[in-house]
Parts: sequence; structure tokens; C-alpha cells
Amino acid sequence: MSSIFYISFAYNLVRTDTTKLLFLYIALFVFAFQTIKTTGFYFRLLLSAAILFRLLFIFAIPNLSQDFYRFIWDGRMVLEGINPYLYTPDYFIKNGTFPIAQAKALHSGMGVLSASNFTNYPPINQLCFAIAALFSGKSILGAVVTMRLLIIAADIGILYFGKKLLERLKLPSNRIFWYILNPFIIIELTGNLHFEGVMIFFLIWSLYLLHCGKWKWAAVVLACSISVKLIPLLFLPLFFGWFTRQKKEVSTALCSTSVDKTKRPFINAQSDNRLHLNFSKLILFYSIIIITTLLLFLPFFSMAFITNYSKTVGLWFGNFEFNASIYYLFREIGYVTTGYNQIAIISKILPIISVLIILGFSFFRKNDTITKLSTSILIAFTCYLFLSTTIHPWYIATLIILCVFTNYKYPLTWSLVIVLSYLAYSNAASSENLWIIGLEYLIVFAAFSWEIVKSNYKKKPTLK
Repeated sequence: MSSIFYISFAYNLVRTDTTKLLFLYIALFVFAFQTIKTTGFYFRLLLSAAILFRLLFIFAIPNLSQDFYRFIWDGRMVLEGINPYLYTPDYFIKNGTFPIAQAKALHSGMGVLSASNFTNYPPINQLCFAIAALFSGKSILGAVVTMRLLIIAADIGILYFGKKLLERLKLPSNRIFWYILNPFIIIELTGNLHFEGVMIFFLIWSLYLLHCGKWKWAAVVLACSISVKLIPLLFLPLFFGWFTRQKKEVSTALCSTSVDKTKRPFINAQSDNRLHLNFSKLILFYSIIIITTLLLFLPFFSMAFITNYSKTVGLWFGNFEFNASIYYLFREIGYVTTGYNQIAIISKILPIISVLIILGFSFFRKNDTITKLSTSILIAFTCYLFLSTTIHPWYIATLIILCVFTNYKYPLTWSLVIVLSYLAYSNAASSENLWIIGLEYLIVFAAFSWEIVKSNYKKKPTLK
């Protein structure tokens, strides 16, 4: 039954048909829940289902997003030896020049917003686009199929390293299927060709290497994740606790009242040396990430690149609005008090609050295990999204994989209700109904708040 519904979703749905969209989406969630619950942990069966559901999309043109047209444009630009960061598609079309095959069709398909702005996709993402262009020739469908295979391969990699990491953490390894079989992940990543899956693959691989003690390679792989999507840059401060923690036995020795006073200077010196060593590792960890990332960007580097790229990234904070929560509340307050949209001011304040929250989780929480680190990244990134002006559905994919390694499940709830954001496309103007957005976030905030309160309650000591 799930296969039939996925086929209908892939080949017989337009995003303006909201009734059918909601019906199929909710039904697929019910089927996924029942599949995982009733089959237990039959790894081969669940793996086969996960791959099958993805392959059902193989020849489908994405129907909920038009971003893939820009992906193909950028990939063909790279193959032509043209730096995609230096020119907007509008630049060529308005000047009557067509640098790539099917330039008009791709320009028309990507939409006005994408065509009028410089690309914001990092270099490994560009590599994926170039691979798609290389193997597809002049076929748009061929490029779609190639990109889809890359994303499916990334999901298989997430399954592999995610399962191994769960086993090392002594957590139920079947948790990984709450990500792999989640209809949101299948539809948004495989179906709509969003490369968050590739970014997540490198992120989970990095966490696995970190847990194995291979922190230098973890830094290299984390840089690859950043070079797919910039989001992991937000997580870097949170690794502070991982490297600056001291060995438990040293801390225990310092706290013990039975330790000979003559040995305390030696223990203190040992502790200081270890702390210094860990700080050195932290600095080297960050240095490897920075250097690797810069090397990956190097083939595209120029002063114009810096100007264009920073300008494009800045647009997401100061110009765009979609499916926001707290920002919309502040925006309404601005309308009431001043009579116009205060995005220019609000968009500068909210990122500062986000940074302060991330730094708080970095320096005031002991992120000395992968579970604690994953929890901090999960909650900090959730707060970042709550404070963002733009939250496209695929942004929450990172939350879904991170919750697998924690005791929080609210991202699964969000992955269900975020389909409500697509109801904005039910009208010609693609305008959002704020009552529907409010319903989405009422459910999400309720789930989030409940789990936070429940988690804090469990941590409180009980009187005996």
C-alpha cells in the first residue's frame, strides 16, 4: 500500500492539490509507523522497504520544489568551465547569451527568485551538480536521476554509520529507521532532490569517527559536511566540551579527600597538562576544519566570489520570509506599533539571540559524550530554526537524524505537521495562511515544551 501511495505522490500530484497532498502524506506516515512497529527489527526487510520507496521516485520530476533546475544550471556551468558563483542566470538571459544547453528552460523552471540571485550552494554540492551534468548530457530527466542516485547513496551511508554509531552508544539500532523510513525524508530528500541528505551523511560519519577517537579525520569529514550545506558551521562551538573535558579519574582524584596531600601537586599538574593538551586538540580540530573547507572553496575563489556569496547568504537573514514562527510574532508586533514590516531590525536581533543560545550550550553544558553532544546540537539548532525568518521544510531533516541519538522525539512530530507549510501554494499568490502556520507551531511548540519539561523533571533529585 505504501508503494502505491508513493507512486501517486511522485507521478500524479501537483503541490496546489492540497487535499490530495495532505491525504497521501498523512497516510504514508501512518503506514511507516505501522511498518516499524509491527515488523520489529527485521533489518533486511526494513532496508529493502527503504530502498524500494526511494527507487519509486527514480524517474519522477520533483513536484514540491523547483530548486533542482538551479542545481542543473550550476552543474552545467561548472562543466563549461564557468564559475557559477560569479554570474546570476538572469545576467545571461537578459544579455541574450546562453552558456549552457537548455538555458531558457532551466531559467524559466527555477523561478524568478533563484534566477535573480547568485548561487549559495557550497563546493561539494556543486560537485554533485557537476556529476549530474556529466552523466546526463542534455537531459534534464537524466540529471534528476543522477542527483537522486547520489542522494539515495548518501541515505544508505547514513543508515550504515548511524546504525554503527547507535551500536557503539548501546542504543537500539532500529532507531535509525525513524529517519530512513520517515516519509518526510523520502519525499523531501529523494523526491524533491534536497542535498541535506548528503550533508547529514558527512555529519553522522564525522560523529562516528569522533566517537572512535579519530578526531582528525572527523574534522576533515565535518568540513565536507559544511561544504555541502553551511548549517554545520553553527555546530562548531558545541564541540568545545568534547575536547576540553578532563579524564574522569583525574577529576575523581582531585575531589577525593583520601588523597595524600603530597600527591595533590602531582595530580594538579597532571590535570593542567591534560587540559592544555585537550585545548591543543580543540584548536587543531578547528584548524583542520577551516583549512579543509577553504581548500574545497579554493577552485572558485575570487574577490567577486566573496562579495557575491556573502550577499546571497545575507539575503536569507534579512530579506526572505517563509514558515517562520517567533519572527512572525515579532513582525506582527512591528506592524501594530509602527505600521510596517520591521524585518530589517528583527532579522539583526534574532541571529544574535541564536548565537548566544549556541554559545550557552557550548560553554555551560558538558558535551563530553556523543549523546550529550547530539542533544545540545539538536536543541540549539531547534532554537535557531524557531528564531529564523525562513524555514523551508527540508531544513528540519538534520533534527530528525539527531533525535535518533537522543531521548527527544519532537522532530518526528514536526516532520509530520510541516506539510502544512505547503498549503501556501494552494493559491495563485503563494501567500501563507498565518492561522495554518500557527497551528503547525502550536503542535511543534507543545511537543518540544513537553519533552523539555519531562527531561528536566527526570534530572531532578528525588527525596528518599
